[in-house]
Amino acid sequence: MSERLRPRDLAILAAESPTTPMHNATVEIFDPGDSGFDHDRLVDLIADRIAFVPRYRQRLQQVPGRLANPAWVDDENFDLGYHVRRSALPRPGTMDQLRELVARIASRPLDRSRPLWEVYFVEGLAHGHIALLTKSHQILVDGRETVDIGQVLLDTSPDRSTLGHDDDWRPRRTAGPVAAALNAVTDSLESPRTVWSTTRANAESVGRQASATGARVAEVANALAGRGPVHSTPVHRRLSQQRRFVAVRTELADYRKIRETHGGTVNDAILATIAGGLRGWLMTRAESMGGLKAIKAIVPMSVIDDELEATSLGSQITGHLVNLPIVEPSPVVRLHQVSYDLKAHRDNGRNVSARRLSGIAGFAPTTFHALGSRLAHAELRHGFHVSITNVPGPQFPLYADGARMLESYPVHPLLPDHPLAIGVTSYDGGVFYGITTDRDAVPDADILGQCVLESLEELKDSASDSRPRAPRGRKKASRKVEK
Repeated sequence: MSERLRPRDLAILAAESPTTPMHNATVEIFDPGDSGFDHDRLVDLIADRIAFVPRYRQRLQQVPGRLANPAWVDDENFDLGYHVRRSALPRPGTMDQLRELVARIASRPLDRSRPLWEVYFVEGLAHGHIALLTKSHQILVDGRETVDIGQVLLDTSPDRSTLGHDDDWRPRRTAGPVAAALNAVTDSLESPRTVWSTTRANAESVGRQASATGARVAEVANALAGRGPVHSTPVHRRLSQQRRFVAVRTELADYRKIRETHGGTVNDAILATIAGGLRGWLMTRAESMGGLKAIKAIVPMSVIDDELEATSLGSQITGHLVNLPIVEPSPVVRLHQVSYDLKAHRDNGRNVSARRLSGIAGFAPTTFHALGSRLAHAELRHGFHVSITNVPGPQFPLYADGARMLESYPVHPLLPDHPLAIGVTSYDGGVFYGITTDRDAVPDADILGQCVLESLEELKDSASDSRPRAPRGRKKASRKVEK
């Protein structure tokens, strides 16, 4: 029986359009030092590790007449050089130039006739640094059969270990259109589940096409009548085909200090920082919020739950809706409101500690961010405004063939009519925000990044040892003893 796409993966494929490419990316900055790490050695490193992610050498095969869902097949013309690309910035390249390059690459859909991933080796950064941009389609990384390639490229030591070089790999022969149709019929006869999956997928595809057509007709009618888009706000509007990307680096020690002073968790402090950043950003915009008093965020959480789909990471992913209090002026009150909102998740006994997540083999944040994006797509019906994925990584340095990784920023895809997505990765003492926005809908993305930093400064100031604070808890008044 062929390895066919599951309905959830097919739904992601069907939702993809020129304005909503469904791939995750990560941009990592390295100091090669004396390692000699270059493009050729990156190609060799990926050739050594790709055996651990065999789906990265497979492509999709469509079935004539939609007799069954598309199947994963080996790419008979697999060309590693096509997928591992070389780029450069004019020396000395700045962070702003790198962000612009990342945004342009993230805007381009992947070629569905090939394995659905790309890696860019970017030279020319200041101080002799280089950047790696990995880009993988959401249906490629499901956490069950395949993890993100970024998880298997890094080592805990500068000394590279040769793990899985398979020079003898040969692609299995791909069936032609007639054979693919016959295989689909055979799969349907052997498994009624295949028939149900195919029928459901075809019905959903027709429904999505009808819905898209209706939306376009309504948009044209509104334009002719001189009406703007319905319910358009800074966090909900039509997307263009281009993106912006903002990278913000902060220090983990600051969040730990906030946690020690005000309670809660580091995750609470990060979400409160984002809430304050969104508040500051929205206050700079001279436009109506349509009565919006809180921004509803979908926050993927790691849990242990046998009822959820298993992954190879030792935990499952579930979504938690968090109301970010953007109208609350006090940073401390915002923190406590976010912490209270997340208390139910911590108290249910299923949550997974950050220490356990950061101890997963390899650099697991890249995989968890991909799973978080998949979950956000599946939870669109809940009507949230923004997806926020915060993943703890190891608090020690990692290396790619001897080059030390300094920073890691997630680049999340945008969902339909959602012009903003935020990913956060903690690694080696740093907390790295990757903010993806639509280029036209959010032209002031840099201001949002600055507001995040200002929000953190507010929280840091509230946790300062020199700042006077009201005493915590109630003290019983002392009674005077009558003599």
